[in-house]
Amino acid sequence: MRVLVINSGSSSIKFSLFEAEHDEARSLFEGEVAGIGAAKSGFKFCDAGGRDLSGGRNEVKAQTPVEAIGLVVEAVSGQGLPAVEAVGYRVVHPGAKLDRHQKITEEVLRDLEEAVPFAPLHDPAAIEVIKEMMAKFPKVAHYACFDTVFHQTMPEEATTYPIPLEYRERGVRRYGFHGLSCESIVQQLRADKEISFPKRMAIAHLGSGCSVTAVVDGCSIDTTMGLTPTGGVVMGTRPGDLDPGLVLYLLRQMKGDQAAALEKMLNHDAGMVALSGMSNDMKEVREAVVKGDARARLAVEIFTRSVKKALGGFIALMGGLDAVVFAGGIGEHDTRSRAEIVAGMEGMGVSINSVLNEAQGDAVRKISASDSMTAVFVVPAKEDWMIAMHVHRMAEPSK
Repeated sequence: MRVLVINSGSSSIKFSLFEAEHDEARSLFEGEVAGIGAAKSGFKFCDAGGRDLSGGRNEVKAQTPVEAIGLVVEAVSGQGLPAVEAVGYRVVHPGAKLDRHQKITEEVLRDLEEAVPFAPLHDPAAIEVIKEMMAKFPKVAHYACFDTVFHQTMPEEATTYPIPLEYRERGVRRYGFHGLSCESIVQQLRADKEISFPKRMAIAHLGSGCSVTAVVDGCSIDTTMGLTPTGGVVMGTRPGDLDPGLVLYLLRQMKGDQAAALEKMLNHDAGMVALSGMSNDMKEVREAVVKGDARARLAVEIFTRSVKKALGGFIALMGGLDAVVFAGGIGEHDTRSRAEIVAGMEGMGVSINSVLNEAQGDAVRKISASDSMTAVFVVPAKEDWMIAMHVHRMAEPSK
């Protein structure tokens, strides 16, 4: 089965086509429309071998998600490319009614519309993209895969907020995110015959968005993100956990549409960009640190400290760890962040081998020191692959 995976963000749409069969999915090609809404948007499209399929169009016009998805449809429908047989979407928040990956129906779309208040910056664009794609590909089945489903195994004491019952009954709870990434990591570690699958592990998905998840026997038992992807550890443009009183203070300081202004600040103008005064590109921030930039140095220290605290808390929660896993753009590629996060954790049984940490690769690799009681891995986050696998499994019974 050929599954087209659509992974849409607030200003970008990533897409990839997989050939899925049995218990595996093989990537055929992938691409991205980036900077949606800007004067010029970036466009990438290549096959699994890296061969450029964009026809030289590195810049395109895409003012809206609908315009961007039109470019995606044009790309994947090109002459000589295999026909799409199913479409799967990464949807950040399912709301209170949807608790599993599923085929998209009119009822599911209505439930997603109701979920918009939980993720007003993510879900509206995703719904718009889904509707447009369903119109463009009316003869194939469409499936929604949610970032929260992996965390359905969290116990009640991990999901419940200490707020009045009336709000909890409306679905206000800790959902957790980066679930597709975490699940893909669990699957990769299970499949690696050279690795003894860790019973207790903490997955640090560190990128533009960051979270740390506690996993026991392959199941999530706690995670740093909550009702939305804004909380937890410090992120690129999001602050992580804040004193509720600070949020109220900020709200009182703002003029006009206070809720909208605060929402924009907490999702786009906080985190590393607020601390460093530059972009949320960790490479750029670290280059500034080397040049002596005090704001950049403080940003890195606050980021590292927040992740370290989360890992330490989960070590206490689980009575120790069998593995720490780094994933995401920062987790997979920033050797300094990995080293700084685990620095000083030797007494808790976590240490890395500096030579192994500096090595590069795009597969599962172990970087822990030989005397470390806890294994430390770098594992690629394969969200799109995970979506393709889920779509294949959901579609197969209907054949």
